[in-house]
Amino acid sequence: MMKRVLILSASSGNGHIRAGQALLRAFESRYPGALVEQVDALSFTNFAFRNFYSKAYIEMVNSLPGVLGLLYDFADEPWKDEKRRLIIDRFNMRPLIRQIIESQPDLIVCTHFLPAEIVSHLICRGRIKSRLAVVITDLDVHSMWLCHHYHRYFVAMEETRIHLSMLGFEPSRIEVSGIPVDPVFLERKERNAMRARYGLDPDLPTIYLSTGGFGVGRTREILEALAHMRNRVQVLAMCGRNQSLLSELFGSGSTMGNVTVVPVGFTTDVDEYMAASDMVLGKPGGLTTSEALARGLAFVIVNPIPGQEERNADHLLEQGVAIRCNNLPALAYKVDALIDQPERLTAMQARALQLARPDAAGAIVESLMTDSGKEPGNTAERDHRCRPLRKKILREGLRFQIADSRELQPSALAV
Repeated sequence: MMKRVLILSASSGNGHIRAGQALLRAFESRYPGALVEQVDALSFTNFAFRNFYSKAYIEMVNSLPGVLGLLYDFADEPWKDEKRRLIIDRFNMRPLIRQIIESQPDLIVCTHFLPAEIVSHLICRGRIKSRLAVVITDLDVHSMWLCHHYHRYFVAMEETRIHLSMLGFEPSRIEVSGIPVDPVFLERKERNAMRARYGLDPDLPTIYLSTGGFGVGRTREILEALAHMRNRVQVLAMCGRNQSLLSELFGSGSTMGNVTVVPVGFTTDVDEYMAASDMVLGKPGGLTTSEALARGLAFVIVNPIPGQEERNADHLLEQGVAIRCNNLPALAYKVDALIDQPERLTAMQARALQLARPDAAGAIVESLMTDSGKEPGNTAERDHRCRPLRKKILREGLRFQIADSRELQPSALAV
């Protein structure tokens, strides 16, 4: 029987959409007979609600990152204000709800927590018979991702699987798949060949400067800090959709001290620019992190968004694939020191490849299409006293026991 698959993303940042696109490509290549559609959930809502989730988030990242971090941590308590939030979301997402009920997909895959919550509620009320798969697009899991009625969760690492299990989610329904990236990251691309394609010097260390799909970040300030480097390097300044930044960099010349700047606008060839690079410098978003690992790149963390990117940074540092610079005046020194230690840089790149899951999208698709389709899991009988695993780590130093689950290993916190 031909399956109808609906992939629900949300244009709040670029990563959720890209994860959905990766899954769409994997479905189309592996199961061409399936009817698969990707939809931006925010396209079904009103202007004010859509603006809050998309533009307001970007503006807060730029102007009030500290406040954003506080709000992120404050809201990270399982099931906190869930009824109030669901009422608001249902009211603003009525067109999407009607569309889902009318179309009755066999499988709904959510790469954002907003549609996941809506679909979970529809399953609970018996309005749809769809199976719900939630694909978490960060290394860590925030409480906004928690759904009462679900069929599968796909997470980036073992620690996240343990986290969800501690909150009452069935271990057998949680799969450590990695974050889905475009299948092109499975293709092996030789570094010097990619440098030749884009007119780069084959002998200079190459830095992929990531600012996110919307060009968010202090790109200009970072480049000025790198201008003080002793080593000659070339920097791929990924400007995303920020046309003013792209024009400014083109107008300011291609050389800043020992740094050759190569401005790059919005592109679908991210995999090739990464293949040409030695390291990524910038913000550790979930998709950027997964793509960098797939290309075997070291990470220089600068300016992470408080909240989810701070937690992503913690995991990258713990796994030995990243360094972090907290003060831009020291950035040139930090990057110089890494380049001056080629063995260390090579080890970080090798570790990145070990952690990489470039076929995450394919693994998720295969898992879902071969699933037996059992009844949804239900976390309604939860313990209201539960708190995020992060608090357990601080309070108990990871000396916790996982009852009734032989397959979980409390000490297994590797990506």
